[in-house]
This record gives sequence, structure tokens and C-alpha cells, in this order.
Amino acid sequence: GAAPEMFDVIGQENQVGPKAVAAPGSLRAWCLALRRFGTMPLGDVMQPAIRFATRGLTVTPYLSECIESAAADLAKDKLAAARLLPGGTPLKPGARLIQADYGEALSLIAQQGEGALHGGPLGDRVVEFMEKAGGFVSRRDLTDYRVVERAPIRGQYRGWEIVGPPPPAASGVHITQMLNILEGFDVAGLGFGTPDSVHLLAEVLKIAFADRAEASGDPDFVAVPVDRITSKAYADERRAGIDLARAKRWTGGLLAKEGADTTHLTVADGKGNVITTTQIINSLFGARFIIPGTGMVPNDYMSNFDPRPGNALSIAPGKRVTTSMSPMMALRGGRVVYALGLPGGRKIFPSAFQALINLIDHGMTLQEAVEAPRVWTEGPVLEIEHGIAEPVRA
Repeated sequence: GAAPEMFDVIGQENQVGPKAVAAPGSLRAWCLALRRFGTMPLGDVMQPAIRFATRGLTVTPYLSECIESAAADLAKDKLAAARLLPGGTPLKPGARLIQADYGEALSLIAQQGEGALHGGPLGDRVVEFMEKAGGFVSRRDLTDYRVVERAPIRGQYRGWEIVGPPPPAASGVHITQMLNILEGFDVAGLGFGTPDSVHLLAEVLKIAFADRAEASGDPDFVAVPVDRITSKAYADERRAGIDLARAKRWTGGLLAKEGADTTHLTVADGKGNVITTTQIINSLFGARFIIPGTGMVPNDYMSNFDPRPGNALSIAPGKRVTTSMSPMMALRGGRVVYALGLPGGRKIFPSAFQALINLIDHGMTLQEAVEAPRVWTEGPVLEIEHGIAEPVRA
């Protein structure tokens, strides 16, 4: 129900409150994955979540800090304030957080399936609230939402097959592109965290972000030149411009904001089934309110669209938002060897890319690879984490 020119962005309408909420899709995606590939019924899978909501969970120091950082917005919503800021102060570590209404909502889904939200009683509550509060999510948005299955992006790097998500995610395309460019360098020989290897990572990241700004988005609305960006020939073109002696300013060679509050999960079972999944409601606590009668905190994904009309990431009915989330797999001889993903908003795909380099070129273990210090840049400023030696940073 959203139109291109709908936001007074100065008032943060696209970040906090009912207008920030985009049509939800995660439940439908999870249910489809479970039906197609799962080995357990929905009710069994949901039981632990229902138990944590109903019987409560112990507030961790991290959760307490999160509540504190979002307190000003949460305080404006009666239900969120009562639950997370009892007596006006954020829940302390060690306190119990009980969410009986959310437990009931999850139980409804366990009994009725995804229809409970997409057309059933939970959906009714969402729509009733949105109509009253001036949000855009309508009954049709819920009932018409479809999961789209897309072929993954498959790249080759030093004899490994790298598999990642396709557009509208920007990550699989640009991780493949960056690996292609790096393939022409002796990355292992340059060593981890040396001035040359950090410089090389920075240049490759700048190239990818320049191209991403030019060609990213929902492929149903934007022509994303996937084959060109991921081709070895285009990597050769871009690689030719890299100078190991100096940093350059890169522009797109082809002819887009995310939150950092992301959860990634990778699971494998004894039969060789592997799932790597990243989910996000965008900002911390999403739109920062609770939908009455559901206990649900909705997303604030409208803020990922460009509020100005006429651009690649502008709002349009039925359009899917671009994302940096990067659930990735690395295969050798057709078998999954590594599956990983990381949080971090705009830093996600650069982080996943560096984790893959750490595994394949620098011979790290999986834990070392995701904990190793990283670099990030989109342009003139280079951010380097503390684990990189001071002389290298200098």
C-alpha cells in the first residue's frame, strides 16, 4: 500500500512507528523451507520458541544494553514500555522477560501454519492496528505475499565453488566479483594483515561498492547486470586499474542503507543437510513498538528504500528491498565444506568476503576466520579493526 512520495523523512516516519513497517515475509519463507526440506512438523520446530516466550527467558547483559540504547523510542509505545522498561528503566541483566501474548501468537502459528498471519487471526490484528495507526501494511499485502525462489549466484575461486544469494541481495554478486578480482593476486603470499593485503582488500571493496551503487535492487524493477558483474572478463577489466602503490577513487564501471541488527544461523545435520540463513527486522527492535494482541515487534524495512522518487531503490508497489545479507557456502568437489554468514548492515558482505579469503587463502579455522580483524571502506575513509598491527594501520 506504499506510494513513492509518502514520507516526511525528517520526522523519521520511515524508521520508527507504523509507517516504517514493510510487508513481512520471513514466516512464509521458513514454512516453505520446512515443507520442502525439513524433517520435523512445524509444531515441534516451534515448541522451544513458544516455551521461551511463555515461561520467559533471562535477560542477558547484551539485551539490557540494547533496550537501553533504544529506550527513547520504546518509551513512546505503551506495550513496549511496559514490557521492556518496567517502571521507566530498562530490564536489568538477570531479570525474567515473559511474553505471554507472543507465546499465544506463536502457538496459533504452530496450529494453523503461516495462514495465521497471512489471512488469519494474527493478520486481522495487524491490519486492524495498521488501519487505525496510519501504517501501510494491508490485508492484501499479507495474503498476496509470495516467496520467490531464485537460483543462487555460483562463482569459482581457486578451485572452490562459492555459492551466495542472488538479487535483490547485493551480496552474492559482489562477493563473487571481489573474489574474481583477487584471484589474479597471490593473496596467500601477501599474508594476512600486511600493508599490501589490507590495501588490496580496500581497493577491491571500493570497486564493489561503486558498482553496487550503480546496479543494485529488485531484479523485477532494476536491470541488474549479474552476468557482467560476476564475469571473469569484467574482473580482469577492474583488476587492471588497481595500483598496489596507491589508493584510488573508484566510480561504477557498469552503467544504495541497512541496519546492523542481524541474526545469522548456520545448521548442519548428520545426513549432510546444511542451511545457512540470515534474518533481520532491520534496526534494533525494528519499528520499536508492539502490535497489540500479538506481542510481535514489526520490522522497519521501509527505511531501506530511497524515499526520493525516480531512483533505483525508490519505493514502488510490490518491490522487494535490496539487502547486504550474505549467507554463503563454499564447496569443494561438490561437497559443502564451509557455510557461514555474519551481521553488520552494509558491512555484511565485505565481512563474509573476508571470512572466505581467511579460510581459503590464509588457512584459518572457521572460528579464526570470523573473529579475525576486518577492514571496511566505501570510499575515502578506510576503517581497520584493532587486531591489525599498529604499524600496518599507520
